[in-house]
Amino acid sequence: MSRRSGILEFAVLGLLRESPMHGYELRKRLNTSLGVFRAFSYGTLYPCLKTLVANGWLIEEPGHTAEDALAAPLAGRRAKIVYRLTAEGKEHFEELLSQTGPDAYEDEHFAARFAFFGRTPQDVRMRVLEGRRSRLEERLEKMRASLARTRERLDDYTLELQRHGMESVEREVRWLNELIESERAGRDLRGSASGEPDSQDTTSGAPGGLPRPGDASRPDTPDDTAT
Repeated sequence: MSRRSGILEFAVLGLLRESPMHGYELRKRLNTSLGVFRAFSYGTLYPCLKTLVANGWLIEEPGHTAEDALAAPLAGRRAKIVYRLTAEGKEHFEELLSQTGPDAYEDEHFAARFAFFGRTPQDVRMRVLEGRRSRLEERLEKMRASLARTRERLDDYTLELQRHGMESVEREVRWLNELIESERAGRDLRGSASGEPDSQDTTSGAPGGLPRPGDASRPDTPDDTAT
C-alpha cells in the first residue's frame, strides 16, 4: 500500500466512523474538512472504497432518502450507494488511531491524524505531537543551514521565498509547543481540564487552527452512482 492510499483509507474510515455516507458526500467532506485531499478525484476514491469493502471494513447499502428513491427512474440512473463502517472496520480504525510511527509525523498524514484527535487517546496524541515537532525542528535546522550556505548566491525573491518557508515552519513549531503544553496540563483545546479524548466533532474541520493548504475547494459534480 502506498503512503497516500494509506492516508486516504484512514481518513475514509474516520469520516464513516461518524456516520454512513454516499460517495459524493464523502468526497465533499474529504475536500472541505481535510484540505490535503482537495485535489483527489472519484477515480482515486472509489478504488479505495472497494478495497475497504473487500477487506470487510465497509459494507454497501442502497440509499434511503427521497432523492435516492427518485434517482433510479430518472434517465436510467441507479440509486446512490451508502457506505457504512462494519464492526471490523471500527476496530481497524481504532487500531490505526493507536499507531504513532514516523508516517504520522509527515505533512499529509499528520493533518489527517490531527483531524481525528477527538477520538485519539491522550498518550497517543502526545506522541504524535512530539514526533511532529521533532520532525519540523530537524527540517528547520536543515533549512537554516542551507540558507546560510547559499545566501550570497540567491536573488532577493528566492531569498524571500526561503525566508517565508522558514517562517511557516517556525509558526507551526510554536503552535505545536502550545498544544503540547495544553496536553501536559490536562486541558483540551477549549481550555477545560480533561483526561479523556475531546468529544467535539473534529470532522467538521481541523481544530486549533491546523495549518493546511487552503480552505477553498473545487466545485464537485454530484455523479455518485455505483461503479
